[in-house]
Amino acid sequence: MRRLYPYVGPADIKARVAGHPAGTRIGSVADLLAWVGQADKEQGLVAATFVIDETGGLLVADRRSEHVACAGGGPVLSAGEMFFSSKADRVEVAEVSNQSTGFCPEPESWPAVAAALERIGVGHPGRFTTAVVFRRCEKCGERNVVRDAWFVCGLCGSELPERWNFG
Repeated sequence: MRRLYPYVGPADIKARVAGHPAGTRIGSVADLLAWVGQADKEQGLVAATFVIDETGGLLVADRRSEHVACAGGGPVLSAGEMFFSSKADRVEVAEVSNQSTGFCPEPESWPAVAAALERIGVGHPGRFTTAVVFRRCEKCGERNVVRDAWFVCGLCGSELPERWNFG
């Protein structure tokens, strides 16, 4: 069963982006090629903030964009960063992560990403190339990135739950 992730980041960020247009909806390889052609390239790759919206659609925005803005303020099936490689009329995902501190999606959200990319015919690595585990500290409320399976809050030192606990 797919989880729908609500925005769990700072309220002031969500308020600041309210009313801004959502990211660019990508419905085909041609759409993605057009977007990639307009984006800034970093070391030959095009970096993007992405979300998979509640309908399963892929939306992309400049990497400096907030995920909640890319999502148009709504919940997502996944979110993170993608790096695209393109040549002529081909584009593929070179790297992808679930790095979004606004939605804190689980690595298990990958199938929604894969389905969106496959629906439009874009090649991908078959998994998050960087998978991030997020947990909220139940004592102080801080959002944490869990590294090396060390479930300890970086702010207050409390133990973090082993299960996803946002939303």
